[in-house]
Amino acid sequence: MSYFITGATGFIGRRLLEQLVARDGDIYALVREQSAGKLTEIADRLDAADRIHPVHGDLTAPRLGLSDAQVAELDGRIDHFFHLAAIYDLTADARTNTRVNVGGTRRAVALANALEAGCFEHVSSVAVAGAHPGTFTEAMFDEGQPLDHPYHLTKFESEQIVRAQVAGRWRVYRPAVVIGDTRTGEIDKVDGPYYFLPLIAELSRLPGGWRVPWPRMRHTNVVPVDFVAAAIDHIAHQPSLDCQAFHIVDPNPQRSLDVFNAFGAAAGAPRLVPTLPRWMFELGLAVPGVRRRLLPRLGIPAEAIDHAEFTAYFDATRATSALAGSGIAPPPLESYAPLLWRYWAEHLSPAADRRRALPAARRTELAHATR
Repeated sequence: MSYFITGATGFIGRRLLEQLVARDGDIYALVREQSAGKLTEIADRLDAADRIHPVHGDLTAPRLGLSDAQVAELDGRIDHFFHLAAIYDLTADARTNTRVNVGGTRRAVALANALEAGCFEHVSSVAVAGAHPGTFTEAMFDEGQPLDHPYHLTKFESEQIVRAQVAGRWRVYRPAVVIGDTRTGEIDKVDGPYYFLPLIAELSRLPGGWRVPWPRMRHTNVVPVDFVAAAIDHIAHQPSLDCQAFHIVDPNPQRSLDVFNAFGAAAGAPRLVPTLPRWMFELGLAVPGVRRRLLPRLGIPAEAIDHAEFTAYFDATRATSALAGSGIAPPPLESYAPLLWRYWAEHLSPAADRRRALPAARRTELAHATR
């Protein structure tokens, strides 16, 4: 078994690489020159330097930058072509989203076709559903759903390319909102629900026993990155599932406020109680001062607020069936939220940024003072 993977040094990619190393076969990882050292570190950590082969290239180049000789060398040897490289950022502009997500997918498909890869494994997103109201099944794709955000549109267009242009077999994986690792708490960057953690940190200054009235909110769906990687790896190796999409989601979607409270409990913040009508939430967002001054002051992009909830419910019947008996399932957020909170507080919070800006001697002094 041989694999080709784009985005191997990324947040999900590193963990998928770990899953693939546990299997037999060589792994060819597309990597930019500036990220070659990172791939080497990952290969060494996994004790797989002899099996993980760097392929220097570029997502924006034809055939991802591979030469004719490289294509000839790999022709017919790739059983699974995993395409993960993309921008996962609601704040990225439309041009960047299109160039990387859509253009990158088109070039990845062209390369996979040239290599006569066995199966094109495309990591998409539930964002393809856009603002679809109600249940969105794994069999659904082009339902006329509103795709008002550039990220949603490019994920839809990328999946469209896979469905129309892959010469052989394909499978599509649509993760929900991907958060940190349940084993380490690690997250690569502040995104999604992490934008709201500074607000939770401020609320943690209040007495933890308080109950704060809050407007009712819709559901979201968050899943840990290690579950996402394990689910993709498992489903990719199951027979008779080609030309289908799979929702890599929590079958029991969380209310947005429950996600907030899970992190709040880890931080010792008061619990938010949904006792106020929803229109108060929508009215608050419509106030110009909230979007122009308050949200930026809290470090919360307007896009994060606008997409903190889903209008769709993501049915995961296929994925659940494919994972049956594997033991692969997302744990309750409450069970690992404290670990995610601690990692954020130590590495990504504004307080962590301030600590890194201090001279080394002062950091040591503070570290001793807080022990």
